[in-house]
This record gives sequence, C-alpha cells and structure tokens, in this order.
Amino acid sequence: MNILLDIGHPAHVHLYRNLWKELTGRGHKIVVTVRDLPSATGLLSLYDIPYTIIGKRGGSIAGKGLNQMIFNYRTLIQVFRHSIDIGLGSSITNAHISRISPMRSIVFDDDDDEVQPLMTRFGHPFAHTVLSPDALKGRRRKRGTVYYAGYHELAYLHPNRFTPDPSVLEQAGLSSGEPFFIMRFNAFKAHHDVGIRGLTVDQKLMLVDYLLPHGKVFITTEAEIEPSLAPYRLNVRPDMIHSLLYYATMFIGDSQTMTSEAAVLGTPSLRCNSFAGRISYLDEQEHKYKLTFAFRPERFDELMSMLQSMLSEKDLKEKWQEKRGKMLSDKIDVTAFMVWFIENYPESLSTIDIDPGFQNRFR
Repeated sequence: MNILLDIGHPAHVHLYRNLWKELTGRGHKIVVTVRDLPSATGLLSLYDIPYTIIGKRGGSIAGKGLNQMIFNYRTLIQVFRHSIDIGLGSSITNAHISRISPMRSIVFDDDDDEVQPLMTRFGHPFAHTVLSPDALKGRRRKRGTVYYAGYHELAYLHPNRFTPDPSVLEQAGLSSGEPFFIMRFNAFKAHHDVGIRGLTVDQKLMLVDYLLPHGKVFITTEAEIEPSLAPYRLNVRPDMIHSLLYYATMFIGDSQTMTSEAAVLGTPSLRCNSFAGRISYLDEQEHKYKLTFAFRPERFDELMSMLQSMLSEKDLKEKWQEKRGKMLSDKIDVTAFMVWFIENYPESLSTIDIDPGFQNRFR
C-alpha cells in the first residue's frame, strides 16, 4: 500500500512515528510531507524518517489560507507521483486532496469542533474518515466519526511503546530522586488560538519563584523564551523529553499536548489557558481520572492554591501512578489500533460499526 503521511506540527512526529515504523516494517511505502518547521524536521531527522517539505506556515489567517493552497498543490503532486492509496494526518491538506484525486483520507483529530471552527468547516467535510478519542463522543458533527478508547499521546506513551530512560536525569544535571519541575509555554499562533490567552510573563515568574525552593525548574517554550526565564531553559535532546517528563515531580504550563503527555505518564500537572474546560479529552483526564487540573487565566490564584496543596501531599507521584494505572486499564494501544485500522481500511469501518468493542483487543 502507498501511504502519504502529512506532518503539520512537531507533536505529529511523535503521534505518527511508531505508526511509520510499524507500517514500513510491514512493507508499506510511506511518503512523509511536512511544513518547513525546524522543530518538526529536526525530530523527523532524529528518528531517521525521510520527508519532503511542502512549504512554510503562514502567520495571519490570510497567510495561512494562501499557504494552504500551496500545501494542497505540492501534496497533490506527491499523490500522483507516488500513486498514493491513503492519506493520513491531522491537517486539512489530505482531506482536500482526497476529493480531487484517487487517494482516500483518514484524519486523526482530538480537538473539539467548537475550538477549531476552520478545521470543522473546511477539513472534516472533505475527509473520508475522522478518528477521534471516545472522550469526544457527542461533540463531533462529522457523521461516521470513528471513536477509540485512547488519546493521541497513547500512540507513543502507552507502556507498549514507551519505557522511560533514566539516563536523561544525568543529561539534565539531576540526581536520581531529586525533585524537579518542567514548565511548557505555548506561542498560541495556530488558527484556533485566536483570542486565546495563556500565562503572562509575571505569572510565569511567580510560578518559578514559588517552585525553586522545592526543586530545580526547567522551561521549554514554543516561542522565543523571555530573557528573565532564559536561565531555566531546558537543554536535553528532543527525543528524551518524555523520559524527563516521566521522572518530573510536576508539570505546569499552558500547553495542551504536554499537559496530556504528563497525565498519561502519571506526572501531576496543572494547566492555565483560555481552553480550560473546553477540551474534551483533557476534561476526561481531569474529571474522570484526576490526573490533571485546568484553570482559566483569570483563576490563576486558584492554580497557585492547588499547586501549594499538591506539593504538600506525601507520596504525590505514587498516587498519580495509581491514577495512571486506572486510566491505562480503560485505554488501548493507539498505534496498534491505527495499524489495524489502516491496513484493513475501508473494511475496518464496517468492523467497528458492527462491533465497537472490537478495539478492546488492542488493550
């Protein structure tokens, strides 16, 4: 089978890297397209995944629209050049191309419709199939959406796919058992981030000052790091960040993805941004499994109170690992499910429609 895999964000590299390995190992040909993002292309190179750059991301909405036409045109060339059968990804591009070519499209999407109106309006209707975590049931307008018991992060952080590497502690200048905190700050420049706020510089500094007496602080950021926070910049290899997150005492930030990564690894996490209470899979992690807690920016004082309370708890990490175990018992190995679904597509649609519990064999 000839497959096109479209990468629109660095997080997509992690989401699909095990899928790429599994499918190529089974003899499928996979063409990877990617935006000209050093953070994404760097990860692809790190994992020895060949790729083709199809353009740069735009800044304004108008710029994004123009670039989208460029992405579509260059992707269409790849589809015909490589006789692509199925297009995979989390972007609009493959959905569009699948309606003007023989390629069928499968979109993996874990965001609620209401927080990504452009994708909902201009992406989902063109996709042949949308796959989403079952936490979004009832939140998706796309008819025929396939729901699975998992999260994107379990495609690469499920115990079947991930074993933490303790050598990362030495790489970060830490001793075994030494308390430390990871913080992640977003740039909020995606099309669905218009009007969204995260942590202010003052709030970030307040958090750092509060955390330092409790352990070392490491900061990773999507945008340029502020000079006052530069001394805390995290310097470990990108492929080691999840191991460091596993061993961290806590995670605090305004990033959706890294909050969920912390949750599925059993690391206590706090998130502060305008998306709080609006993301179904994170709401499930918060309210069903108590693995993370979210606060809107105007409730920052409540976040600080929660942080103080959590740091006063004994055996905090052990308690979170127990919660993680409960969550994992309900979820599947997402990569294993993806591989089966793609290799058997479109018959896999009928299988899941007739027997939704079929996916339980991937636990």
